[in-house]
Amino acid sequence: MIQHPKGTKARVLLTSVFGPYAQDDQFGSRAINPMELYHNQVTRAQGSFSLRMFHRSWGIMMIQENISAPCTVLDFPTREKFEQELTSQHYDIVGISSIIVNVGKVREMCRIARRLAPHAIIVVGGHVAAVPALDRLIDADYIVKGDGISWMRRYLGEDEHAPINHPKIVSGFDLRVMGVKIPNILSDTAATIIPSVGCPMGCNFCTTSAFFGGKGKCLNFYESGKELFDVMCEMESSLHAHSFFVMDENFLLQRDRAMQLLECMKNENKSWTFYVFSSANAIRKYTIEELVQIGVSWVWMGLESPHASYSKLKGTDTVKLAHTLRSHGIKLLGSTIVGLEHHTPANIRQEIEYAVSHETDFHQFMLYTPVPGTPLYKEVEEEGRLLKDVDLADIHGQYKFNFQHAAISRDDSKKFLDWAFWRDFERNGPSLYRICKTTLDGWMRYKNYPDLRVRERFQREAESLKGAYAATLWAMEKRFKETNENLSEQMHSLRHDIEHEFGLFTKLVSSFVGPVLLWTSKREEKRLAAGKTYEPPTIIERRHWVEA
Repeated sequence: MIQHPKGTKARVLLTSVFGPYAQDDQFGSRAINPMELYHNQVTRAQGSFSLRMFHRSWGIMMIQENISAPCTVLDFPTREKFEQELTSQHYDIVGISSIIVNVGKVREMCRIARRLAPHAIIVVGGHVAAVPALDRLIDADYIVKGDGISWMRRYLGEDEHAPINHPKIVSGFDLRVMGVKIPNILSDTAATIIPSVGCPMGCNFCTTSAFFGGKGKCLNFYESGKELFDVMCEMESSLHAHSFFVMDENFLLQRDRAMQLLECMKNENKSWTFYVFSSANAIRKYTIEELVQIGVSWVWMGLESPHASYSKLKGTDTVKLAHTLRSHGIKLLGSTIVGLEHHTPANIRQEIEYAVSHETDFHQFMLYTPVPGTPLYKEVEEEGRLLKDVDLADIHGQYKFNFQHAAISRDDSKKFLDWAFWRDFERNGPSLYRICKTTLDGWMRYKNYPDLRVRERFQREAESLKGAYAATLWAMEKRFKETNENLSEQMHSLRHDIEHEFGLFTKLVSSFVGPVLLWTSKREEKRLAAGKTYEPPTIIERRHWVEA
């Protein structure tokens, strides 16, 4: 591989694609596909009760932290901010990171970079690198597939095998619920930890698994629990974090690492909270006591279908598992694929009902989608079932099929997807209500637990029940009284239990703050109906810049 002639003295710009992100535009943005993970894929049918927040572009932050060259991260720029950065600073390398749907914006940013910084080397990475013949669609010098840290280190003449430095990442920001923007308080927000990338389970539709090696492979940034523990201690010190969003496709699959982490936590008396991704078969490697001891408070788990052939589900009664986890205070985000090969108009509603019956705290529904780079894409392409006239900007699993399904039409795929979100909301209510119930169940079970570490964590989580959650329940109860009396009664009962448990203060918060949230939620519904969307602010971060 040819190295850049300036080596570590080369000035590097790493940028995400320009906005807007929640509006239809000529470069591929779609209102249906905003830059909000939860509202986009999980709580999208929940109106003003939907969780609205943004997450940083973690990949370019990881690269910046692990090179010694002067480097700027430009996150969520406008087109004008991108142009301004190129003209106000001299850059030798312009790195653009993107997902597949934003390929049109990558093409335009390459054009802008060529015009405004003709001397710069243009590098494109991220999942967009999986687009077939991308080199003929965009004007870039290098297209990077897979690990961008090691690639950039090699290009700058650095040691690609050097230990990974973890950037200080706050998991989410600008949280908005029921029309109220929640202040960004570091100590109340989880820090993001990225132990590994890729997933060895290798489901045929999984883009991240395919991007980092496929079935049987993953890339570990941290091999041991001790290494993870040290990183988390740094995050605790710098960000005042007590909770960690672990961005690992299947964190619990590596049991030895997780148990080493627990041992370190016990030795240092750390009472931490973890939000993790895990497959059902990985969860089954642990007892409930071990999960609670580790501090697992939230799990994102695949629930593809009872008739799917994926090994991660074999031998698991997922409905029973979901109930068990929630009864121990572990919030669950279930993920279900709509439009699998065996789905038909005759059976798909029954399968959606089965998914909804898990009563998860959150539920993601995604269309079965052959995404470039995945085994599924190759298989469908070889069978001649890819639809040729579908824009890459619409291949994201939240709109319509991009392939010819044996039994379900492209238009009907959207109808079934929309119905799945609606049915989950109708039966189980807002996710805000569900997590209140799970949090209370955990508190009641573990408030007198003999291990002080565990008890401290549940006490910390229960703080939200005493105030904000109780008021939220009051407002939701009133909102649902006219549309879903059964859910309204359940909310009333839960609120009564919370007020009984935590006393007069909580009851007063419900009575005084609840009406305010009722008003703000109604106002938010009107704003959303009028087309209101949310966009993240532009963020600029420079590292080693004085040396430049």
